[in-house]
Amino acid sequence: MLKNQKIVIIGGSSGIGLETAKQLIGEGAEVIIASRSAHKVQQAAALLGPQASSLTLDTTVEDQVKAFFERVGRFDHLVVSAAETSGGPFLHTATDQARLLFDNKFWGQYYAAKYGAPYLSPEGSITLFSGVVAYKSMVGSSVLGAVNAAVSSLGQTLALELAPIRVNIVSPGIIDTPSRSKMPEEARRDLYAAVGGKLPVKRVGLAGDVARSVLYLIQNSFVTGTVLHVEGGHLLT
Repeated sequence: MLKNQKIVIIGGSSGIGLETAKQLIGEGAEVIIASRSAHKVQQAAALLGPQASSLTLDTTVEDQVKAFFERVGRFDHLVVSAAETSGGPFLHTATDQARLLFDNKFWGQYYAAKYGAPYLSPEGSITLFSGVVAYKSMVGSSVLGAVNAAVSSLGQTLALELAPIRVNIVSPGIIDTPSRSKMPEEARRDLYAAVGGKLPVKRVGLAGDVARSVLYLIQNSFVTGTVLHVEGGHLLT
């Protein structure tokens, strides 16, 4: 149980972050969820109930991240699931788009770990998010794969540098979340059916699958420096 534990979830207003918040509250934790959209994060906190509070945060702005943790103060665990992702052919991807991806997914997690660690309990943990394309090359994912690999490497090194604080990385595969909500519904359904049909588990992942993995990393005090693959056997195909 995580009763009386204070857990910060950056990216907690939807998808994996929101589902993680729900499961943590079910274990007795108090959660602080953060997102760059004030409306979305306030809505999510209202949905989660009295054990949740919300703050607005743009993780691409270093000073904002520093001020955010100064406001939060002491806490027990940090989960950073917030990230915008994109892909496309390497030769046709604008450099600015590639830089934006690094700003969102790598530097955002870097800042969160850097400025969050001084306020963490020594018995606490940090959970970062990588992704399957760091470990399985796919056409159109050159930049995202590089970003994910950088996050994994950062997290494993921080497990040594920040000890005894534990640092782990979740590496999800294809997950059905609102991150693909801009796709037409039929196209999204076809994508999930095509990908899921090739996996040993015969489906794509759900937010709850990944959230349970985050809970495992938070609760198991003998796990650090681990990249936990939650991808339905995608790496085997």
